Amino acid sequence: MRAIFCLFDSLNKSAVGAYGIGRVKTPNFDRFAARAQVFDNHYVGSLPCMPARRDLHTGRLNFMHRSWGPLEPFDNSFPALMSEAGIYSHLITDHMHYFEDGGATYHGRFSSFDFIRGQEYDPWKAMVEPPIDRLREIYSDKHYHFGEKQSPNGRAAVRLQHAINHEFIVEEADYPGPRCYASAFEFLDTNRAADDWFLMVECFDPHEPFRAPDRFKEAYRTGYNGGVLDWPLYAKVSESEQEIAEIRANYAALVAMCDEYFGKLLDYMDAHDMWDDTALILSTDHGFLLSEHDWWGKNLQPYYQELANIPLIVHDPRRPEMAGTRSPKLTQTPDLMPTLLDLFDIPAPPEVQGASVLDESHARDVVIYGMFGGPVGVNDGRYAFYIYPEDLYAPGLHEYTLMPMHLNAFFRSDEMRTAELREPFGFTKDMPLLKIDALKNADRIPMHDGEVFQDIGTRLYDLENDPKQEKPFRDEAIEARLKTALVDILKAHECPDEIYGRFHLTDLSRPLESAAEQ
Repeated sequence: MRAIFCLFDSLNKSAVGAYGIGRVKTPNFDRFAARAQVFDNHYVGSLPCMPARRDLHTGRLNFMHRSWGPLEPFDNSFPALMSEAGIYSHLITDHMHYFEDGGATYHGRFSSFDFIRGQEYDPWKAMVEPPIDRLREIYSDKHYHFGEKQSPNGRAAVRLQHAINHEFIVEEADYPGPRCYASAFEFLDTNRAADDWFLMVECFDPHEPFRAPDRFKEAYRTGYNGGVLDWPLYAKVSESEQEIAEIRANYAALVAMCDEYFGKLLDYMDAHDMWDDTALILSTDHGFLLSEHDWWGKNLQPYYQELANIPLIVHDPRRPEMAGTRSPKLTQTPDLMPTLLDLFDIPAPPEVQGASVLDESHARDVVIYGMFGGPVGVNDGRYAFYIYPEDLYAPGLHEYTLMPMHLNAFFRSDEMRTAELREPFGFTKDMPLLKIDALKNADRIPMHDGEVFQDIGTRLYDLENDPKQEKPFRDEAIEARLKTALVDILKAHECPDEIYGRFHLTDLSRPLESAAEQ
């Protein structure tokens, strides 16, 4: 068996034609869907980027225990398990978060990796005296604030680094996305005749900034002629209608580029007759709000369907009869780890809570998702329920970790002074952990830029009768059923005790068991 996993970042389900919405022309995603199985109810797990990848590696949710951070010493990791089973794994990525403090242990689990430089604010090109005045003429000050004095990781500084990087991205072949696929074809040219390998092609696109070669923009011209608008702040929409259209058009152009280069991979598989013995999987980590619900971005608002319900398309060469079919079953990111192991007949470790989507017996009634310190989403395919605590910033929340690092910084001394050694959870393989107070001013997502959760308040949506989620309501019976399912999932993940009280889950009819009793 050989397998290729194409993981995009922020690829909205609405941007993939095979899902029937058609905001972007995606002929190659669509032709892949015609020869694969499309999963209609695939959801996120832990959010955002690196927590999602920890779910992906380990096959279990982590947002109840930990914010953005590295793989832990006790974590299972699917490429490491593949290596133990004699499967060669190779990662190609331009995702710069792997090479910051909070993501530094993921890429090393692969047999080999290729890091493609230059994406977003990757500290790639050095320019001591950048041409600030010229850059101000190119970029809109609604998205770029050149010349402001901020910390090295502040918003103005990282956007300046992106602009500097782009000074060196001139031809289409210079863009990180195309370079990822060039690296993939190099791997395939060298190794396609071999057996027992796994290739992960992980493109940061179409994550913001929404920057693609001009030819991909032709089908999405808006008439806008101002400075570059490609990196909306995670905030309420304040732009004009034309500016909104321009931002969305830039996203569409970037998706079109992703589609074309993915199509080159399909062409390669056609040309080399790889479909009979090579699996191919396409997915993403989360979606992105493009002015829906009056929002740009993610992290700060409820986990609307645009963020939570994401693409998953799977070709399993062992089951050619699944080509062109659709699956309605509920799946989510932690299921990908056991799915990838399943392709190589590797058993999932006992700590895994996900299940292979290729298993016909795979069935669940409810999925839950969220981010550390935020609300919890509960979804049964019909109803989306977002549960908020009375005070999102109340004390009593803790991080459980042996790797005290945030996105691009170590935990500070005031955080570490609260640390105490805690006995192991069942999934930590007899390793005790540091239990650290989750301080309100900690440098963690989403508060690292001084941002706060907004549009706060528990609410329920009927996705069948209100697919755009415009009519929130409350229903005691539906909520009680979903809360009961939530508690069962939290128990299975050995959720910390404080989470139950935080969300008022201790008054359910079923008594809660301590971790020691499970």
